[in-house]
Amino acid sequence: MARTRAANVERTRVTQNHDIIRQWAERRGARPATMPGSEDDGHLRVLRFDFPGYGGAVLRPVDWDEWFATFDERHLHFRYQDRRPDGTPSNFNRLERPAS
Repeated sequence: MARTRAANVERTRVTQNHDIIRQWAERRGARPATMPGSEDDGHLRVLRFDFPGYGGAVLRPVDWDEWFATFDERHLHFRYQDRRPDGTPSNFNRLERPAS
């Protein structure tokens, strides 16, 4: 039984559901963002989440409506993980284009 539970904890999930994506991000304190200068003709090109306490790339905050408009326009899928194998929340996520 423990092996089954651990396997379920580690697996990734895929969704296009805005509510699931937003809830996943908000539970981690993450906000929708983009890379400054990546816009093309006023449209977002690079979608990211800005997690509190993580350094690295400088991100520009965007609102959820703008983030999801780009997500939908590009027909993206959100791959994510809820928990790590040790049971702690996972920040793993990736935006993917569906296979043609």
